[in-house]
Amino acid sequence: MRRDDERAQALRATGAEVVIGDLTRAGDVADALAGCARMYFGMSVSAQYLEAAVTAAAVARAYGRLEVFVNMSQLTVSEMDLTSTSESVQQRQQWLAEQVLDWSGLPVVQVRPTVFMENPLFRVGFSSIAKYGTIRLPFGRAKSSPVAAGDVAAVVEEILADPAPHIGRIYELTGPRSEDIAAMAAEVSTVLGRPVRYADIPLQEWIDDDLRPLGLPDHVFQHISTMARLHAENRYDRKAEGVEQVTGRPPSGVADYVRDNLSLFSP
Repeated sequence: MRRDDERAQALRATGAEVVIGDLTRAGDVADALAGCARMYFGMSVSAQYLEAAVTAAAVARAYGRLEVFVNMSQLTVSEMDLTSTSESVQQRQQWLAEQVLDWSGLPVVQVRPTVFMENPLFRVGFSSIAKYGTIRLPFGRAKSSPVAAGDVAAVVEEILADPAPHIGRIYELTGPRSEDIAAMAAEVSTVLGRPVRYADIPLQEWIDDDLRPLGLPDHVFQHISTMARLHAENRYDRKAEGVEQVTGRPPSGVADYVRDNLSLFSP
């Protein structure tokens, strides 16, 4: 944890040992890793992501006693190569981090989820449902298959519990189906029992009127706005079996997310 706050206290309450530190500082990472055999690296969108990932890999390699290094990447990396230029700075950093881990000789497992259901991209789009009965997003007829954070966590948990069968594997994670936003609106409408429609907004208008008011840091803003553009280009029309492959159960979908978070959709 970066700060000893209520989140750290909540983790301690579960019996977890909490280490306060900075992932870009090798000494802090070494302190957190001491006595551990299995490591999960996951970091929120940050301009320091690549530095943190390389630092974690360097410390893990020097430590020399890991059974597994589970890396949280993202599915766009599967479509990237040395010359890719249309992705966000964050996506480029995550592609580079995977290259470093490939060279490291560590027992790596790559986990590549598509966009999270809880991502600001969808949270912003869904935020107009309660008041206006609309999903405001700039995707046109393009499709997406958002994955629930809980499903991604379950995959990581399974790998850490028994890493040996997974070493060297890449798991691509999506929701149960790829569908356009009109179809998602129909799912939401069924759960809520009231009409919900898709309001297709021009990309720049959505960026200016819906995303920018959130006041996100520049790096995060560039990443989310790029994801919106890539969605509009149908780059997120994906369907993968990683969740069921690892956990033995199908992933949850949009309707499940709505049922589990009804307060977000209530007037």
